[in-house]
Amino acid sequence: MLEKVTEDVLSPIPDTWRTLPAAQQPAYPDAARLAEVTADLRSRPPLVFAGEVDMLQTRLAAAGRGEAFVLTGGDCAETFAESTADHLRLKIQTILQMAVVLTYGASVPVVKMGRVAGQYAKPRSADDETRDGVTLPSYRGDAVNGHPFTADARVPDPARLMEAYQRSATSFNLIRAFTMGGYADMRHVHQWNRGFMENPAYKRYEELAAEIDRAIRFMEAAGVDFDAMRTVDFYSSHEALLLEYEAAMTRIDSRSGEPYNTSAHFLWIGERTRDVNGAHVEMLSHVRNPVGVKIGPTVTKEELFALMDKLNPRGEEGRLTFITRMGANRIREALPPLIEAVKADGRPVVWVTDPMHGNTINSSSGYKTRNFDTILDEVAGFFESHREAGTVPAGIHVELTGDDVTEVIGGAEEIDDSTLARRYETLVDPRLNHQQSLEMAFSVAQMLRKA
Repeated sequence: MLEKVTEDVLSPIPDTWRTLPAAQQPAYPDAARLAEVTADLRSRPPLVFAGEVDMLQTRLAAAGRGEAFVLTGGDCAETFAESTADHLRLKIQTILQMAVVLTYGASVPVVKMGRVAGQYAKPRSADDETRDGVTLPSYRGDAVNGHPFTADARVPDPARLMEAYQRSATSFNLIRAFTMGGYADMRHVHQWNRGFMENPAYKRYEELAAEIDRAIRFMEAAGVDFDAMRTVDFYSSHEALLLEYEAAMTRIDSRSGEPYNTSAHFLWIGERTRDVNGAHVEMLSHVRNPVGVKIGPTVTKEELFALMDKLNPRGEEGRLTFITRMGANRIREALPPLIEAVKADGRPVVWVTDPMHGNTINSSSGYKTRNFDTILDEVAGFFESHREAGTVPAGIHVELTGDDVTEVIGGAEEIDDSTLARRYETLVDPRLNHQQSLEMAFSVAQMLRKA
């Protein structure tokens, strides 16, 4: 049974975050309407429950010790238009397929987490966008404003926060149905992967795929209870960017009396908002959820220590994850000193790599894209850095979709600059498509076997 969470009070966490610098917040023109919407959100049921959140922290703690591996995947920014059963099913299927391969490669359980059911907002490099002499507010995700380049669409609208909540609730219902109703059965997932291997482009993974196939057959022959494997635990995550929304979704757990952010199991703070003296860090320091912080190549060990002091003062395992986004050309230089410093400090940290955000380029045809080989090179640099330090590379965090989009160049199917226009559908950052995601899983599985 999932425990009940008491009705939210006005401020379940201190309002100290309101007095601090808050980067990347929408400029809502109607403060009264914002207050009305957030008051309504406070009365709504939670999307996740404290027991689920605590279990995730236990599993992240295991990953930090090398006893599990974290796989986080999903859209750069979810859209309302694509919050459909088919889109969600394909994303879940892709993550489950990757997880089976990674489980075999790592020989440990995989913690499956989606950038789903709440990733409706994104930070932007500029507050405004100019086209043909017209300047409008930047698109900040469907939870804030609309993508069409019109004055009406680009006005931040508080009503979108409520729609984000409702879309997230619907997505959670589907996720639980897919993962608890037999859709995640390991035998089904393995059959999907066998279909992937029928493509001659993936011949170099044939040996590993054959090993997985033999392992599944052995389990069947040995009488393993596959009924016990028909369901999986699947956790949600998103960037805790919109502070008014996150504050409204924080509740006091009736069992423990402690505050939990009930918008997702896991929340992360972005590279642009990780100021230890800023509002985002302050807010998440007061909730019991496990939290992550994206860190780029300019971060210092002193900043890491300050984040550890603020976000994990009790030194709890699984509480704090550092998600590195260095860029393939910098990770082997920038990451090792940070790993060594945290190792010497001794406090527990879960290290995860985001190989996407440090490797964004513009194609000659004008599309924002990433190169598949460069993405894999950053993952390789992440593993190498931890292997040399004797520490644990605990997971990967990637932007992906279950659809056959053409947004990232490279991979065995050889998407190139001329192919990008065929199905370039993202509204913000380029994502791995279904085939590229599985190819990454096989490549990372091979790295894990060497780690």
